[in-house]
Amino acid sequence: MGKARFLAHYLFTRGRTHRYGPERSQRGDLHLPPGDGPHPVIVLIHGGSWRKRYGRRVMRALAADLLARGFAVWNVEYRRVGEPGGGWPATFADVAAAIDHLEGLSPALDLADVQAIGHSAGGHLALWAAGRDGLPAGAPGAVAGRSRVRLRRVVSLAGVCDLTGAYAQWHGGAVRELMGGSPERLPDRYAVADPLRRVPLPIPALLVHGVADETVSVRLSRRYAEAAAGAGGEVELVEIEGPAGEHRAFIYPGGAAWGAVAERLRPEVPARAT
Repeated sequence: MGKARFLAHYLFTRGRTHRYGPERSQRGDLHLPPGDGPHPVIVLIHGGSWRKRYGRRVMRALAADLLARGFAVWNVEYRRVGEPGGGWPATFADVAAAIDHLEGLSPALDLADVQAIGHSAGGHLALWAAGRDGLPAGAPGAVAGRSRVRLRRVVSLAGVCDLTGAYAQWHGGAVRELMGGSPERLPDRYAVADPLRRVPLPIPALLVHGVADETVSVRLSRRYAEAAAGAGGEVELVEIEGPAGEHRAFIYPGGAAWGAVAERLRPEVPARAT
């Protein structure tokens, strides 16, 4: 997909917006393919360093591509650093609430077939959300009793899979802003929020990362994949060589980075999105 088409989707591709809470950012866009369904569901979680300047619009081109493949898409927003309540713990609680809001959202959704895909910081949040069943009571996003919506697979695109490692590499940076401090000062928070500390997941995880990614190092995904596999988890790491694996290439359908994901989701269906 060229930049012109990406920009067109960024500006004009819209689903139906639903609120899952009273705050401005507690909303998501639901895109439905043709037909009554029930349709398999993809939850999209955007990245952008967990900061307010980036929003769910950047995932609209992926939403359009997934619609053409026969998926319903729930493209979610959440409170981010730089707006009231953003960061720990609200960012995590919002992502959990957005996923749970799928229950009862539309009869056209197949809630037995839900996957989560996150890019960059959204990859971190997707991996975190996939492990919610194991969170301690009282933690943001912890599940009390039966999970309202169970994911069957999680996909991290150039994700921050190792929060503690990212803090070290970035000298705090965006991770400090998200968490409110360092792993040494806030060990209990990182024990809950760092995907690397919560392996293995109860569902398969697919990690796709560019070898030369200068924004989020591929080393974070490599460490996660090694730890998850060592703990008995089902994990696959696909590394993308060269410019095709640049950090933002993952939100452009048509490239090798997205192609590695699309071919693993399920066979395409002959449906045209509307």
